[in-house]
Formats: sequence, C-alpha cells, structure tokens
Amino acid sequence: MSPVDANDDRPSLSERERDILRLVIEQFVDTAGPVGSRSLAKDANMDLSPASIRNTMADLEDMGYLDHPYTSAGRVPTRLGYRTFVDELMDTPELSEVEQEVLKVKLARLVSDTDELLSESTRLLSKLTNLLGIALTPRLSTAMLDRLDIVPLSGSRLMFVLSVRGGLVKTVVLSFEPDLKRSKMDRIVSTLNERLAGLTLHEIRDTYEERLDDLPDETGLIALVLDEASILFSEPDEGRLQFDGTQNILSQPEFQEPDDMRHLIETIEDEDRIVQVIENLFEANPDAVGQAVVRIGSETDQEEMDAYSIVLSPYQLGDTVGSLGVIGPKRMDYGRAVALVENMAAVVNRPADDETTDPSVPS
Repeated sequence: MSPVDANDDRPSLSERERDILRLVIEQFVDTAGPVGSRSLAKDANMDLSPASIRNTMADLEDMGYLDHPYTSAGRVPTRLGYRTFVDELMDTPELSEVEQEVLKVKLARLVSDTDELLSESTRLLSKLTNLLGIALTPRLSTAMLDRLDIVPLSGSRLMFVLSVRGGLVKTVVLSFEPDLKRSKMDRIVSTLNERLAGLTLHEIRDTYEERLDDLPDETGLIALVLDEASILFSEPDEGRLQFDGTQNILSQPEFQEPDDMRHLIETIEDEDRIVQVIENLFEANPDAVGQAVVRIGSETDQEEMDAYSIVLSPYQLGDTVGSLGVIGPKRMDYGRAVALVENMAAVVNRPADDETTDPSVPS
C-alpha cells in the first residue's frame, strides 16, 4: 500500500491505546453499531476489565480517534481513527486460493479487450467487497498511436479507428461524400500511419498540420483528416469512468435512508467530480503503480465525498496509467479492500515493456 504523508499533529498512542483502537474499528466494521467497553472485553478476550477499557476509550475520544454518538453509550471511529488504523494498525490479508483463481479465470481471458476487462474488474471488486467497484481508463491524449484504420460505413460515412498502445481504441464517425476505391483508401491509410504512428495523440494534435500538409490529396481524405484533427485526436469528454455494484453498496447500513441513497447516486453519477478526485490523488502519488492508495472522507478535498472512503490502485496500459478500486462508506474492511484492489490491478497491468506477458495474480 502506498503511504500517505504523516500527520505531525497526530497524538501518539500507547500500546494499550493502539490495541483498543484497532479492536474498536474491527468490531465497528463487523457490526456497524457503536462499540461498548463491555462487548469489547467479552468479544476480544482481553485481560482488562470493562472499566479499564472504558477509560482507554474515553482517552481515545479526547484525542480525536473515537467519537461518542449522543444516542449510545458506545464509541465509533473518527476519520483520524480510520487513518491511523490504515497507516499503522491493520493487516492486509492474503486472498484465498479460490479468490486468486477467480481473478485469473475471470480476467485473464479478457486481457485482449480492455473495455470488457475493466468492466469485469469493477463487477468483481463490487461483488467481493459489497462496495462500489470503479475503473478509470487512461487519458488517451497520453497514449501512443499504434495504428489508424478507416472503415467505410453506409450513408457516405467513414469510421476512423485509432488503436493506441495498451489496447485502448477510439472511434470517430465522419461524413465523407466521395466514393473511394478500397485500394486508394488503403494507400492513404498507410501514408497516415507512416506519418503519425508512434506519436501520442497529444503530439499529433499539436503537429498534425506540419506532418500532413505536404501530402498529395486528390481524394480529399487528407483534407478531411486535417479539418477534423481536433476531434480525431482529442481527449474524449466523457466515458472514461466505469462503475458497477450500486445494488451491493446500497445494501450497506449507511445507505438505508432515502436521503443517503440519493446523495450516493448523485455523487457517483457526477463523472467529472469522481475523475477529478482520482486524478488529483495520483498526481500527488505518481509512483503508486501497483500499490493501493486510501483516502478517507475529507482527505479527497471534495465536500461531496466526505461521507465516503476510496481505495484505488493505478495500473498501466502501455505507456498510459489508469486506476481501479472501490468507493464505500468510511466503515469498510480496509485490509481486504487493499488486498483485492492491489491484486486486481496486478492482473490488469500491462506496461509498455511487458505487453506480451501473461497476467497473473501475485502470490
């Protein structure tokens, strides 16, 4: 797991306080109810009296690690409590052999279809965590063009297919009146690939005129590419974010009230906001590929995300980087979420210098 910056203002904890905090969080994650000293003493088999545990919990509350709902005698973790648990106290479990096999069987067969691979990844993440599985495709503008193809369609239209390194594909349909012979179109496609393949879409967008302007163009096809270059080689405005498992996350106790359900749906349907949260997260952690990053509540710097936590890991497709993970309530099994997200990213990961390697789940 990728570390976060240390909180210099975080009060230091004794060994007993660390143990009690860990146990409170683990029990709260299991039960979704405030944790009392008596139940903690009973369930944890601790060699401490309920009074001693209650005093320690009160100290943890004074330091900001626990909170005390006014309707209950028990305590619940605060964001600082969860943060300390994730950074210092939790164990990241190994996935079972059955779960590792599920990842291999379900995902490895989809490795040649990036969209299906990411869609299945979000579905599996949601199913295995009861949270919302999410995946963000890399920015196409940073991807290197492998090949440009042109496919004639009915009604005087052409479909431009841009295949980029790592398996991503962008398609654009444009109107084009002349009825070109396939042989002429193939020659132009070959010439376009000679000039453009191996460049990123961002580089092509910035230099297409000087790269293509000198080409003979009796067909009008080069002129079409020049006229529509800003569309052909642009970053798509939307469609980069996939998510699955709304029905799973809505089964969590935190989302039983209509207002809470509505707020969750509105939040995850705001693609621009979620994409901004994810990209801001990894701009601050550029070397995090292969490691999960956890952000809890207000740590995302987005007020609308204050009620949620997000666990994400970047993955590589060619020279580009995307990310996948889960969104859920702050009360989640962080250790299991980290284990699943990191293993899933390892299956999806296809760096540029290792694109032919069979994906596998780390042991």
